[in-house]
Amino acid sequence: MRRLFAAAVAAALPGQDIADALPAPPAGRTVVIGAGKAAAAMARAVEDAWTAPLSGLVIAPYGHGADCRFVEVVEAAHPVLDTAGLAATVRLKARLEGLSPDDLVICLLSGGASALLVEPAPGVTLADKQAVTRALLRSGASIAEINCVRKHLSAVKGGQLARLAAPARLVTLVISDVPDDDPATIGSGPTVPDPTPRQQALAILERYLSDIPVAIRARLLDPISETPKPDPDHPPDVRILATASTALAAAADLARSHGYTPLILGPDLEGEASAVARDHAAIVRTIVAGHGPVAPPCVILSGGETTVTVRGDGRGGRNGEFLLSLAIALDGAPGVHALAADTDGIDGMEANAGALIGPDVLDRARLAGLSPLDRLADNDAWTVFAATGGLVITGPTRTNVNDFRAILIEGLPAPAKASS
Repeated sequence: MRRLFAAAVAAALPGQDIADALPAPPAGRTVVIGAGKAAAAMARAVEDAWTAPLSGLVIAPYGHGADCRFVEVVEAAHPVLDTAGLAATVRLKARLEGLSPDDLVICLLSGGASALLVEPAPGVTLADKQAVTRALLRSGASIAEINCVRKHLSAVKGGQLARLAAPARLVTLVISDVPDDDPATIGSGPTVPDPTPRQQALAILERYLSDIPVAIRARLLDPISETPKPDPDHPPDVRILATASTALAAAADLARSHGYTPLILGPDLEGEASAVARDHAAIVRTIVAGHGPVAPPCVILSGGETTVTVRGDGRGGRNGEFLLSLAIALDGAPGVHALAADTDGIDGMEANAGALIGPDVLDRARLAGLSPLDRLADNDAWTVFAATGGLVITGPTRTNVNDFRAILIEGLPAPAKASS
């Protein structure tokens, strides 16, 4: 299971894909900018492949930096923005001043950029944006909904960074962490025109938040908060390097090499983690009963980004929540093991990437004095897996194609024949 996850992560690391995607050096200067969990590793890969002078600045989460020779790496907070991210964004914008049509800007984006590339729109404070971000992350809102709000409360997201890069040529290289790999959603699309209207952002806040800061409501009611819109005659130059499908395909290849038939449910599954877990458990039961699309030994693979509507005070992220829900739904089914982890190495706000479960995980939790149902109700999956030794800890991977889930079903022995 750990090797499947490692293969998925390795397939999403920046490397040769960046070399193949780079444009030709310009007549003028080359400036590299970017943000995200993979931004520093991407910048280093660009430096290794680039044959002309370059400079720039990228922003990565704390602990996700990399040694670069020409591109400055600044670290800031994720998933809730901080003053370091604001200061770094101001400095990044300064790198775009005075560019000409002969110059080239290479923008490196990956998951996490929305919280790292941050400058509140006029009239909106950093504290307002922090409060809204925290509330949306706990509300069960999807990443597309959260990023829609972020774009309309920002001075750089939703295509606004592209304005600052003009008249230089702009090429955006992306490692995708969103369903459908939509460039307008990845990192809140700072270099991509935004198709969502400000009224949609306000409707999202009204759906999920009971108390919207006055300044934020006023901003979204003002037409000045509208973001740049798509122009079919001038599409952005966006080149996607890696996606969840890339990671799942690598894991599927490894599974086949070990004699397990892979079943890929999809790279972009969404929904409440607990509900998605119950759906996966139903598929497992169908396969074990001999009526599934594949037969054991097999492995079910899926990607995407689930959500958790936080109602308790426990610890853990969406992958832990998925696994605890899955374990409860499977109720000790023999021969079934599962791993769920975020490819960036961080599950929610914890230091683990995710966790592992086997048929005995519920019994082991109860022996440790824990009620799995009570821990799930308190959004406290981390405590269960810490007690049972199931935490998967990788540290920052410096990439991010969202969640990776694998459920392995061993070949079960045939029922014994009745004696005559």
